[in-house]
This record gives sequence, C-alpha cells and structure tokens, in this order.
Amino acid sequence: MTDNGTGTDDNCVQFVFFKLDASWRRQPAGARIEQKEEFLSTLQATDAKVPAHSYSTLGLRADTDFMLWRTSTGLECLEETLGALLSTGLGGFLEVSHSYFGLLRRSTYGQARTDQDHAEQSQEKGRYFVLYPFTKTIEWYLMSREARQGMMNEHIRVGRTHPDISQILLYSTGLGDQEFIVGYETDSLAEFQDLVVELRSTEARRHTLRDTPIFTCVKRAPERILDMLG
Repeated sequence: MTDNGTGTDDNCVQFVFFKLDASWRRQPAGARIEQKEEFLSTLQATDAKVPAHSYSTLGLRADTDFMLWRTSTGLECLEETLGALLSTGLGGFLEVSHSYFGLLRRSTYGQARTDQDHAEQSQEKGRYFVLYPFTKTIEWYLMSREARQGMMNEHIRVGRTHPDISQILLYSTGLGDQEFIVGYETDSLAEFQDLVVELRSTEARRHTLRDTPIFTCVKRAPERILDMLG
C-alpha cells in the first residue's frame, strides 16, 4: 500500500456494482430477452469510450448481483456511459448499490513495478477479483517517511512471494470516503487467503483504519451474467 502517488492526467478507474430488482424476473420471458439484448448492445457501444470487464457477485453478497470494472480518461465519460446503461429497459430495474473510483498514479515509494502491478493494463483477467476500500490511520502519516518506507518494504516482500496474484491500487484521497481502492486478481481463493493472512502479520497492519466492505467477484462474460439473473 502506498501514500500519495504521482501523476498528471486523470486516468480513472471505476468499480460499479449493480443490484437487480426482483420484479424484473416476473416479466414475460420475451420482454426479458429483449431487455438483455438492449443492455448488451449498449454496453458494447460504450466500450470504445469506456472499456469494461464484467464480474458476477450473485449470491456472494446480498447487496449486489454484478460489477463492471470500467476505465476512462475522465469522470465525464464514466457518467455518460453509465447513464446510457441505466436508460435501457433493464437499467430501469438496476440499482447502483456501490461505486468506487480512483486515479491510477505512480507510487512515491520508488519500487519498480512488476507484472503483479499491471492488473489494470492486462486484458487477461484472473478467475476471481477481490476488491475493498482502504484507509490508513492518522498515526501512519505522522511517522517519518523512512519508518513508513521500511514497513512498506516488508509489505511488498510478502506480496511478491505470491507472484500469481496481481494487484491494482487506485488513489481516491479527497475524492471519496476512502483513501485507496485495492483489488486483487487470482485464480485461487485459497492462495489469496494465505496472502491476506501473511499481510495481516506485518507491521504496517497496525496502521490500517478501515478495509471493508470486501467484495469477492467471479469473472464472467456479460451475456452469462444476465442469463444467470433470469
């Protein structure tokens, strides 16, 4: 985990979670098919401006059914394309239950980036994606940079013992209720759990103020997600 990164452009990433109203499933099958096709067509049309990766959260949390990982060069495109999705027939039955956005910035800790740090750039996504907002304690920022760097070095060393797990880190300080948004891609939930247990034994863990709620997501094609919904 890093503090204020450096960067000059607004390279934004958004994770937007949707909850489907149960009344949609009581519509005639033909109407549901038409609405799914319209939603998918709109999603495909907006992909040129705002590329999206789709994930199912069905049954994994009570407050969300699926999530879109979206990337843009500004908030305006994120808003406009989301508005297009919500203006569809299916969109009328969708509630945005959670939305997290932040900026991609270079770490100020000077650590060289590895393949693990390029989750936002890769088109090949892991089987699972785990996401949570993150905030440090006030005491963390009052320590010397050298003390923080030492704890971060330990944190980074632990992370690199699990090379099959990729991370994305977004900076949202001053833009949202949290300071960071952290996401991990993995093909093994057991290995990811091992990583979390190890990280919670590091010194930096003392300075975690909040790292919930946690969202565990399954990578699926949007067509499959909508078919699972009804």
